[in-house]
Amino acid sequence: MFKTYSMELAGRTLSVDIGRVGKQANGCAFMHYGDTTVLCTATASDKPRDGIDFFPLSVEYEEKSYAVGKIPGGYNKREGKASENAILTSRVIDRPMRPLFPKDYRNDVTLNNMVMSVDPECRPELVAMLGASISTCISDIPFDGPCAMTQVGMIDGQFIINPSQKQWKEGDLNLTVASTKEKVIMIEAGANEIPEDKMIEAIYKAHEINQTIIAFIEGIVKEAGKPKHEYTSCAIPEELFAAIREICPPEEMEVAVFTDDKQTREGNIKQITEKCEEKFADNEEYLAILGEAIYQYEKKTIRKMILKDHKRPDGREITQIRPLAAEVDIIPRVHGSAMFTRGQTQICNVCTLAPLSEAQKVDGLDENETVKRYMHHYNFPSYSVGETKPSRGPGRREIGHGALAERALIPVLPSEEEFPYAIRTVSETFESNGSTSMASTCSSCMSLMAAGVPIKKMVAGISCGLVTGDTDDDFVLLTDIQGLEDFFGDMDFKVTGTTDGITAIQMDIKIHGLTRPIVEGAISRCRDARLYIMDNCMKKAIAEPRKEVNQYAPKIISMQIDPEKIGDVVGQRGKTINEIIARCNVKIDITDDGMVSVCGTDKDGMDKAIDYIKTIVTDYEEGQVFDGVVVSIKEFGAFVEFAPGKEGMVHISKIAKERINHVEDVLTLGDKVKVVCLGKDKMGRMSFSMKDVQQ
Repeated sequence: MFKTYSMELAGRTLSVDIGRVGKQANGCAFMHYGDTTVLCTATASDKPRDGIDFFPLSVEYEEKSYAVGKIPGGYNKREGKASENAILTSRVIDRPMRPLFPKDYRNDVTLNNMVMSVDPECRPELVAMLGASISTCISDIPFDGPCAMTQVGMIDGQFIINPSQKQWKEGDLNLTVASTKEKVIMIEAGANEIPEDKMIEAIYKAHEINQTIIAFIEGIVKEAGKPKHEYTSCAIPEELFAAIREICPPEEMEVAVFTDDKQTREGNIKQITEKCEEKFADNEEYLAILGEAIYQYEKKTIRKMILKDHKRPDGREITQIRPLAAEVDIIPRVHGSAMFTRGQTQICNVCTLAPLSEAQKVDGLDENETVKRYMHHYNFPSYSVGETKPSRGPGRREIGHGALAERALIPVLPSEEEFPYAIRTVSETFESNGSTSMASTCSSCMSLMAAGVPIKKMVAGISCGLVTGDTDDDFVLLTDIQGLEDFFGDMDFKVTGTTDGITAIQMDIKIHGLTRPIVEGAISRCRDARLYIMDNCMKKAIAEPRKEVNQYAPKIISMQIDPEKIGDVVGQRGKTINEIIARCNVKIDITDDGMVSVCGTDKDGMDKAIDYIKTIVTDYEEGQVFDGVVVSIKEFGAFVEFAPGKEGMVHISKIAKERINHVEDVLTLGDKVKVVCLGKDKMGRMSFSMKDVQQ
């Protein structure tokens, strides 16, 4: 027997089938919101995975093409690797749910969310987020839920709860908020310079809606939930901590971690570890978990230093930003480059400009193919953290960091009409010690300005950390967290924006939620820090976009033509436009509304292509003069090409002022001539005269 549970959510019915499908999973929720259908399952292994010191959670978001009535492209005609949207959605589901599993749980857990039908009015990402929570809550997997998610859009200053796909794309706010019963546990946002107070209002509007969803989930769990299963705890024995403290007293550990140099700190911890290994040489049980024990001892020491003594490992004040440096044009011949350094975090960003035809086409669960004109890619090589491993392409973290920096800068980019280029920025991580995504935002902004992209305002980003005590009001916020404070702290709250408002937020936490004072304090702290970074670092390297694009960047000239003339410019099977491209060594893009963009590096060639296009789309009138080339000679006259694919005839009587018997007496193939238009002949062809051209 199965049962369907329903509630009204933002004007639509959300329903969940329990016990209908997926009965062999630990938990399964068959989700329906409008006509959007997502199958959400939660499964766990019977035993913990051996030899690991982390919780092995895997979140999958599967996009099925049949959900929007499409057949996948490619030779195989089936879904392949996850799309970027699927990866980002998986991360958004993972981040609020991971902290709610027991910290000492080592069983493999997979949350699978399969999109089977898409209603454009009901975004499948939201349905998957809710389904993942419900399927886990009703399962026997240990989980301190429920949690719920709400999305908020904004159009004309008005909040829209769980907006449609169209509203999500066109609005000024893309906000996703996850909550537990008491607190906010995850925030993800893209925004068009939303003021801080408006953003906080939106966050807590979503938090309010989440409480109604949590009550709904609790009702389902009460009726259909399974008892949580027992599991083998992988917690470190207290006896081992006591033994380590005898070998390395707390004061010694404090000295070891108190340094602003990452390598020095790691060397100190290595010495402590080696000392402990000597003491426990005969105790295989302790040796097997010694690394995790040292990690936790180091974590407790640092948290105590910050929380009780307000003492950061590198000696900074709580609100102090690490030393900053910025410079542009560090890479020759590229279209734009900039390097941003904050402490031991260093990012080099390179900007590339190209015609709009090189924008990225994204095929996903949408009614129409999406085109990305701005692309930000982020790379994180192993050498940036002093490690060695082969590069295997971007992972989920790299894709997530790239998307965050991309989202941060989209609101300040010029329109296609203002700047008809496709834009790609690539962030190369030279060195990493915390918050490389925010350094990527800063370096990308400077790189765009160096390339001559007329962005509307400067954008900077910073991350705020958190260490909490035993009560809600016992906490310390940390401006500009380094890697150690991220690993051992409770929060990584990243905010990007301009002087006028927020453009992106991404919040990760390791605890069961944040109180409102923490959220408001972090947002305020990030505003102060990003303004400081802009004024005291970025503006000193480059204060505004350059007036022209880099000398090595392609130049683009745009013109508007009558859309009905597009066929004339393209020609039969593309013959005319390809001839212009070949002759002028340019690229040409034409939009459906008649906007023509000519791209090239040689201005003379570009001007020539524009002249050709103008000639082709002009309604020819008697008296117009053209430069042409003789392309064919007949007994009765010569054909002159006055634009690629466009010809007119000069009758033998119109070639010279005096009478001639043969065309060849005056003209040969390839001659460049000047002709005047006489109109059209009886056959509808352009008729020209050479002898009537005014000298």
